[in-house]
Amino acid sequence: MKIEIIPIAERKLRKRGIASSWVEETVGSPEQVVPGFGGRKVAHKRYTIRGRRYLLRVVYEEKAGIISVITAYLTSQVKRYWEGTENEDRI
Repeated sequence: MKIEIIPIAERKLRKRGIASSWVEETVGSPEQVVPGFGGRKVAHKRYTIRGRRYLLRVVYEEKAGIISVITAYLTSQVKRYWEGTENEDRI
């Protein structure tokens, strides 16, 4: 499936210091996908950066075989967004 990052999302990624390769990796093989607003989906993947755990949340839409990334951000509030109890020890 083709992954495209819309222009405003590209600008936000640069501003937030998030590599587009992380976004593609998160969407391509997420640890978890949860429902977002308006039929969008949110892919989750956990990363360790400078010894701290972060959750990369990538908001995207899926249409006609194309995944359009709307936005993405890192948060340290992993437990707030993580759904379920699987792999709780890694949170």
